[in-house]
Amino acid sequence: MIIAWFLRILGLLPLVLALNNGLARTPPMGWLSWQRFRCNTDCKEDPYNCISEDLYRQMADHLVNDGYAKLGYKYVNIDDCWMSMERGPDGRLQADPDRFPHGIKYLADYMHSKGLKLGIYEDFGTKTCGGYPGSKFYLELDAETFADWGVDMLKLDGCYTDTDDMAYGYPAMGFFLNKTGRPILYSCSWPAYIFDSTPGPDYQEIANFCNIWRNYDDIDDSWDSVKNIIEFYANDKGNFTEVAGPGNFNDPDMIIVGNYGLSYDQEKVQMALWAIMAAPLFMSNDLRNIRPESMDLLQNPRIIMINQDYLGIQGRRILKMGNIEIWTKPMVPEGKSKAYAVLNLSSGGGPTKIDLPFETLGLTEKEGYNVTEVFSGKYLGVFSANSVQTIWVNPSGVYLGFASFDP
Repeated sequence: MIIAWFLRILGLLPLVLALNNGLARTPPMGWLSWQRFRCNTDCKEDPYNCISEDLYRQMADHLVNDGYAKLGYKYVNIDDCWMSMERGPDGRLQADPDRFPHGIKYLADYMHSKGLKLGIYEDFGTKTCGGYPGSKFYLELDAETFADWGVDMLKLDGCYTDTDDMAYGYPAMGFFLNKTGRPILYSCSWPAYIFDSTPGPDYQEIANFCNIWRNYDDIDDSWDSVKNIIEFYANDKGNFTEVAGPGNFNDPDMIIVGNYGLSYDQEKVQMALWAIMAAPLFMSNDLRNIRPESMDLLQNPRIIMINQDYLGIQGRRILKMGNIEIWTKPMVPEGKSKAYAVLNLSSGGGPTKIDLPFETLGLTEKEGYNVTEVFSGKYLGVFSANSVQTIWVNPSGVYLGFASFDP
């Protein structure tokens, strides 16, 4: 039901032809607290892991000192539960004074001093999912507050509101963010709340107003969760891959590499598929305590190259044969280079042998392609359109290749 407040917003919508903030020309990269640290506000009993300014400062330090930032991981994103339970006397949001004693502007300044960016969380509804003050009826004031604090990204969730209101509210927040004059990357949870509705999300409309958007359920720290998200993206209901590109990207949710739920092969699957899907790469892990092999995956420059290809084309599943899937992503130069992933979703036994005809990938240049195995960086030689590549893929594993045409 459209409430009276939205009737005023309707008058603004003709002015919002697109978000047009010049941001997210490639998928944004960084770190986000939610999956690993959730809504842990107990800084008395668990000061090391609670949602506090110390946590975000420490993660920022590791992004810079451990080499993530120079590879593109620039955003440090606060999620839910950062606020006081009440707005201030002036109606503005305020950080919890015990856990964020210096306030959010201090954190933004800290990030900027390190060459990083600060992201923040709010909710379009009357409350956040964690029960803190939401932005409904305060969109303009909250946008101004975030800009005054020096925030660089806003993730706007969708709890505690009628989903019918989202088609007005999410564009309205985009309008108010633009109005501040500060470039603030806009992440919308809008389609994630209506993906199973009829007729479903209008992804072109969403792309007009949001830089990135969550399409589906939250990721959990489990292989089943990763597989479910991959299957949702493979099905591409509503053709959301069609609207992905510079400035607009589908977001399958956080990278959980380095946590508890995935084997090493399954971590490789997530990195490979998120790269193929041109997904935002927001790690949600504890950078203070991460396995070396997980760090190597997160920092693999060839995986990041695939993800950050400036064409911004979202890859797709082109073939499914039982538990074997083939995904491809066109890359620069357009029409002549591709990344490709061969995914093995079987859950037992040994590696599976796959004979991959190169013509299956849609690579047809007679001169052939230089092929590299992405995880190791090993150059495999020149393969023509008539070549067959023999690949062994572990259970719950993936092969990731890159074929480039260099005449």
